[in-house]
Amino acid sequence: MTSFEINSGAENTGDPAMRRSLVVMMASGAGLTVASIYYAQPLLELIRQSLGMSLFQTGLIITASQLGYGLGLTFLVPLGDLMERRRLVVAMTLGLSVCLAAMALAPFAWLLLASAFMGGALSAVAQVLVAFAATLAAPAQRGRVVGTVMSGLLLGILLARTAAGYVAQIGSWREVFALASALMIALSLVLYRGLPPYRAHVGIGYPALIRSVFSLLANEPRLRLRSTYGAIGFAAFSVLWTPIALMLSRPPFRFSSAAIGMFGLAGVAGTLSASLAGRMSDMGMTSLMTGITSALLMLSWLPLKLGDHSVLILIAGIVLLDFAVQGLHITNQGEIYSLRPEARSRITSAYMASYFAGGVFGSAVSSLAYAHFGWNGVCIAGACLGAVATLLWLYSLGKRGPAAEPFS
Repeated sequence: MTSFEINSGAENTGDPAMRRSLVVMMASGAGLTVASIYYAQPLLELIRQSLGMSLFQTGLIITASQLGYGLGLTFLVPLGDLMERRRLVVAMTLGLSVCLAAMALAPFAWLLLASAFMGGALSAVAQVLVAFAATLAAPAQRGRVVGTVMSGLLLGILLARTAAGYVAQIGSWREVFALASALMIALSLVLYRGLPPYRAHVGIGYPALIRSVFSLLANEPRLRLRSTYGAIGFAAFSVLWTPIALMLSRPPFRFSSAAIGMFGLAGVAGTLSASLAGRMSDMGMTSLMTGITSALLMLSWLPLKLGDHSVLILIAGIVLLDFAVQGLHITNQGEIYSLRPEARSRITSAYMASYFAGGVFGSAVSSLAYAHFGWNGVCIAGACLGAVATLLWLYSLGKRGPAAEPFS
């Protein structure tokens, strides 16, 4: 097993032919760990009835896991630049297993909420794996490798709800988390045996490490620009998925919760853009991919609006939007991972914290839009976000060099 050791500031040339089995393992690991945040979403009513929780307490399950994930991105992911990464990944995965087991056994609401919060924080290990893959890959293949690992992560997000719903239907909601806990134990063993040991020598302590995350945002215009694109993209994604279950449960559709859960499968087609975006990044076509995905981020809301009375048109809109969001996300990562190789975990932390903040903003905007203006308001809000991304790209076309970035 190869050991990678680099000095702060040194570019890692990566494995010139990174094994596909290693890439697939890291993609699977990213997908399985991030899925832990989403298992609870289709199970909320079952959990509420089982534990006698109020509607407010039940809603806090999702809030707790998302808050934990955001804090994990900020305070745990940067540890990848300080600690030996294989050990960090395995430790976080085992910790996540403990949290999922606690959720499966929780007799009280407060223990479930605390476990969801801690599990959300530790599930940020998915982003440690993404940064790890970018470091191990050779520069010529970095976009493709990151795209593949992100495809696995995105599949985990999209399929978690469907899988949880089916397992709960056969057994119970507790069995969903028990099975997920067992999967994390098995995954930790696979990652321990398959990942190479790697340590980056940054020469600073943890407090300075966290401060440097904000310094990177302050000093890297390209990181600020790509973080803005990421925030806009995930905001648009959240604008769609926050109220869509409410829309589909009402006339003219009146779908069951199981049928609504199947709509997440439509987003699987969007993961195809991850591989395409990665390859275009490797070929130096970042600007073109940014323009295409930004335009689709705006135009996809037309079929989404027309789809309020047609399932097929609605599915077409979902596919287009997911293609745009995921393609833009991978394009962003291809750009930011070309910056400061010794700081890739901190760069991931800065970017993903911005990305997550965009999702929170999108959820809030979507909830208000749907409450006051219905599905039309949701589509207008989403289209406006796409328009902002498109205008930002058009503005960037006239700029040359990093010093001329829009946020320099």
